[in-house]
Amino acid sequence: MNRPRIVDRPAFVLAFRLLAAFLACVPLLILAINIATQSLGPDPGQEVTESLGLAAFQLLIVTLAMTPLKRWSGWAGWIRVRRMLGLFAFFYAVLHVLAFLQFILGWSDLWATFTKRPYIVAGALSFLMLVPLAVTSTRRMVKRLGKNWKPLHKLIYLIAIAAWVHFIWQARSDIGEMVAYGLVILGLLALRWKWNGVRGLIPFARA
Repeated sequence: MNRPRIVDRPAFVLAFRLLAAFLACVPLLILAINIATQSLGPDPGQEVTESLGLAAFQLLIVTLAMTPLKRWSGWAGWIRVRRMLGLFAFFYAVLHVLAFLQFILGWSDLWATFTKRPYIVAGALSFLMLVPLAVTSTRRMVKRLGKNWKPLHKLIYLIAIAAWVHFIWQARSDIGEMVAYGLVILGLLALRWKWNGVRGLIPFARA
């Protein structure tokens, strides 16, 4: 009888999930340390908001990368952390929105500010599309939605694009980092296109 590979053993998978959770918490830990040590620079509110938004964006990209990593490695452990990473992305996105409203935008006259800052519209669309994915991420909702779950969760492709537009639209001079993120997203979407065709990228369409 062949013994299971080390990476397939429950203890290893658990350790991997814990490591993934810890790494997902690192941006928040760093931010907390910077707040405690007053190392956020001349505009702490802006720094907090940007740090939370970037963490949400990075985790969104990492979540998109889980399926390709699983296909390339043949190891299902990548998929076992995908939902958790997606929920972490949503968690940071919620904090980003709250920080943005508190420190930058304010809670009054939201509509007027939206029309003056178009990049906010892209960010808001990205966040609003992320909400139903977070709500339907539980096993109970997966069972309830059945065949409709995957078509709904294809929204993540539009979410990633809208989030990228949100960030690069407000970039001032140094856009190199956002261009790199855009290329990564483009590569991940190209892989989905190659594997599942155009319908594999269209939300609510069954491949």
